[in-house]
Amino acid sequence: MSAGKRGTVGRSPKGARNKPERAPQVSPARLSSFEILRRVEEEDAYASVLLASNEEGLRAEDRALSYEIVLGVLRRRLWLDYLIEHYTRRSIAKLDLPVLLALRMGLYQLRFLSRIPPSAVVNEAVNLAHLKRVRSAAGLINAALRRAVREPEYDPAAHLSDPLQRVSVKHSHPLWLVKRWAGWLGLEEAERFAEANNEAPPVAFRFVQRDEEEATLDELRAAGASVEASRIAPGAWRVSGASARLRELAGKGRIYIQDEASQLVAHALHAQAGERILDACAAPGSKTTHIASLVNDGALLVAGDVHRHRLSALLESCARQNLKSVRAIVHDAAASLPFASETFDRVLVDAPCTGTGTLRRNPEIRWRIRAEDIPALQALQLRILRNAAKVVRRGGRLVYSTCSVEPEENEQTIAHFLREESGWKQLSVEVAGRFRLEDGAARIWPQRDGADGFFIAALERA
Repeated sequence: MSAGKRGTVGRSPKGARNKPERAPQVSPARLSSFEILRRVEEEDAYASVLLASNEEGLRAEDRALSYEIVLGVLRRRLWLDYLIEHYTRRSIAKLDLPVLLALRMGLYQLRFLSRIPPSAVVNEAVNLAHLKRVRSAAGLINAALRRAVREPEYDPAAHLSDPLQRVSVKHSHPLWLVKRWAGWLGLEEAERFAEANNEAPPVAFRFVQRDEEEATLDELRAAGASVEASRIAPGAWRVSGASARLRELAGKGRIYIQDEASQLVAHALHAQAGERILDACAAPGSKTTHIASLVNDGALLVAGDVHRHRLSALLESCARQNLKSVRAIVHDAAASLPFASETFDRVLVDAPCTGTGTLRRNPEIRWRIRAEDIPALQALQLRILRNAAKVVRRGGRLVYSTCSVEPEENEQTIAHFLREESGWKQLSVEVAGRFRLEDGAARIWPQRDGADGFFIAALERA
């Protein structure tokens, strides 16, 4: 694959005369998808946030198609770019971003959305070029996509002899990530993990209003949803279908949509009513509100975060769930914590991390992180962990978690902390045996368990 400065293919010629013409027609779903993908590329925005904020402006069928295209393109980006270079006989570095996005969207639909007629895919991709003022590239887009229709079996990964590069291209992950995963998981398991990262994750939720559990389940099933109890986290449920009803129930504060592995973290804290609890890196609040719910709002729960606006969103979530025990405070847990030593019975450090366990939900992460980010994040995690440890009372519990699968951010961080800090011991996390590691920590994997990749460790101060 070629890389480098974005080229000039697709720019309208200077001095071109604008003639009155009928505006090109592009469906709302594809137009929305294009704009979201553009913002992901140009603004480092997150697709999940943009998709959620755009829901109200689209019909249900357009919303579903936009989700499919956006997340599909981001998950398959590298493989699609190899296809583009093959079908256009040009380096992607020579294509302007609007042209590249139109081609990625078109090829994704041709290869993975068989229900859409190829002619519609090609026509709308060409119309996008006109609409986004890259009409000079319309012929290139048209020719490339029509060639893709004629050559539907071409697979760029099939021609690669190096097994690591083949996995990288086939499952669209940066080569350096595949190499590091293969180095400690083995190539076969690394490929299984990469493959799982391109699958749509199951939707999971927990109840907020427990006295309405049966009524809520009945409503979801009546709306056409399939609901089953989680095999991973106590009190969690998996659901498929009836997405509109699910969003409505979440908006009313009757349920909270949260991955099953994420729900395990609050259980690991083992908080009790009457205790003082700190969530040191609390935003956006999924674990904070879960902890409050588990103790029936009967503990003092302090939610801290470095970003004030994110804490505001957390408090709004508390209000929707009718939780009154949460107090928010702005602090930088990596610098210091504004509490006296041994203030809290329980402390949660859900640490900032690479997020490699959530690549199904946030596929753009794989294209943003770099190898040097991992040791930098480990250093940050250790600073937060040391500061958090100071405010745990003797006999109290400190839980550390990440949504990363990288050992440096997980097992190695805990081992480093225990070597440095005396008076701490590692506990066995209370989870099913299949999730527990030899040292008592817990690990969940997308390819094995179907939930997000998570690491959870529990420590006790002597």
